[in-house]
Amino acid sequence: MPEVKVALVTTMPRPEINTDHDMPLLLAALNTAEVTASSVEWDDRDVDWSQYSLVLIRSTWDYTWRSGEFLEWVDRCSRVTTLLNPPPVVHWSSDKYYLARLAEAGVPAVPTQYLTPDTTSSVAAALPATGEYVIKPAVGAGARYAARYKADDQDTAVRHIRHMHDEGLTAMVQPYMSRVEASGERALVFFDGSFLHAVRKKAVLASDVPFHHRKVAHPGLEPWVPTSSELEVAERALSVVPDPGQLFYARVDLVDDEAGRPTVMELELIEPNLFLSVQPSSVATVARAISERALHVHRSRAQRVAEHI
Repeated sequence: MPEVKVALVTTMPRPEINTDHDMPLLLAALNTAEVTASSVEWDDRDVDWSQYSLVLIRSTWDYTWRSGEFLEWVDRCSRVTTLLNPPPVVHWSSDKYYLARLAEAGVPAVPTQYLTPDTTSSVAAALPATGEYVIKPAVGAGARYAARYKADDQDTAVRHIRHMHDEGLTAMVQPYMSRVEASGERALVFFDGSFLHAVRKKAVLASDVPFHHRKVAHPGLEPWVPTSSELEVAERALSVVPDPGQLFYARVDLVDDEAGRPTVMELELIEPNLFLSVQPSSVATVARAISERALHVHRSRAQRVAEHI
């Protein structure tokens, strides 16, 4: 059988890009199986994506400030090979307006107000008058351009929003989910249709840290065993995704509301860190699922070619 090639898609290493700790683990596991896997940069114009049976988005962690270019690549790549997650999922989850869609479907999600660039003149009136709150971009990742504010920080918060508006970004305003200080943020990872594992991390946003300062995206990581309530909320959230049966991987990030109930903070369906270094027993499961999917796609493609000869 011809070589079955898999691309694990990343981005060009730069100081502002976090290290993909999953990548070496996956490459080592996959290259001992029935496929040949390699790490490939998504914006490398010299790559022929059609040579790969499967293209798996892994750590394209610059896509949020190049979203238009990235989504064009998603569509272009999917026309010549099998891209996972598939384009409809990537497009749907590239903008955190999906939190509103989750709320509309009855899934507990962090309450979110969206301030588009055309609302710049009225942002002050939209900010909470009491309590702490968070501002971050609707297209963002890794706590980039995210900051936490108190009610009397309005002038600084307005400047933050106007900075994002000047870059064409929609700002999100959310209550600060204070229970994260005690119970942390839990990330539930799903792979190939099944729950894989979970981790917990400490709160990301400290008070009085400017929005443009770099944050540690995943502080204090540790393995976590999710409760039945956490699993239920995560599964309900994933059921809202367009054509959820096409999800190959997913991560649901949860925090507790003021009553201690799990609530969706984010859905990570494009390029989630799977935290395999924290849960190393999952590496073999993930590698096997990728290998089996690549082999299936390769055989299906070969059969279609044979039928047309």
